[in-house]
Amino acid sequence: MNPKKKHSQKGNPFARKVNIRDSEKPRMLIVCEGQKTEKNYFDKFKESLRDNLVVIVDGTGRNTLSLVKHAIHEVGIAIQEREYFNIVWVVFDRDSFSAHDFNEAISLAKRKKFRVAYSNEAFELWYLLHFNYNDAALSRDQYEGKLTEQLGFKYEKNSKVMFDKLLPYQSAAIKNAETLIASYPNSDPEKDNPSTTVHELVIQLNSYQR
Repeated sequence: MNPKKKHSQKGNPFARKVNIRDSEKPRMLIVCEGQKTEKNYFDKFKESLRDNLVVIVDGTGRNTLSLVKHAIHEVGIAIQEREYFNIVWVVFDRDSFSAHDFNEAISLAKRKKFRVAYSNEAFELWYLLHFNYNDAALSRDQYEGKLTEQLGFKYEKNSKVMFDKLLPYQSAAIKNAETLIASYPNSDPEKDNPSTTVHELVIQLNSYQR
C-alpha cells in the first residue's frame, strides 16, 4: 500500500475532520456482537443520556472480525448519506473464537479509529464485576451461575432489566475492571483471561449523563 494513501478518507472514514455546528448533535455508533445481551444493556443506558447526543446501538449477531468489518460498512454508508459518526465503538467477546480473529479484530478497529470494548471471555464478566472483583477464568455457564447467585433470580441473557439492576454498583464495576486490566502489565487481550474494556465505553457514556 502506498504510504501516502494510508490516511485517505476511503481507508479511514474519520480522516476528514467534520465541523459540527452547535445546533447539530454528536453521534455515537455502538456495534455489538450480541443481538440481545449487549444491545439491551446499552439501549437502556442511552435512555439516561442527554438529548444532545444521538446513540445508535446495532446488535449484529456477528463476531470479532466480521463485526468490525460490519462497523466499517455502516460508517461508510453514513458518510455517503452525510450522517457522520463522531465516535464508533465495537463491542465483542473472546468466547471460543480464534486468537487470530480476536486480536486482528482489535487491531483493525484501532486502525479505523474505532474504540473497542472487548471482554475475555464473555460480556457477563462486566456484569459480575458489579458485585465483586474476579480474576479467575470462567466459562460462560459459570458466569451465568454466579450472576444468578448475586442477583437472587435466574440470569437470562436476553434480560432487559440488567442495566437498572446493576446501576447502583456501576462505580464498583468500573474500579474492578480498571484493577483487572492493570494486573496485566504486558497487555495481550487474547490471553488476558479474564479481562474487559467495557468500562471505558461506560465511562464515556457517563460523560453525557443528564
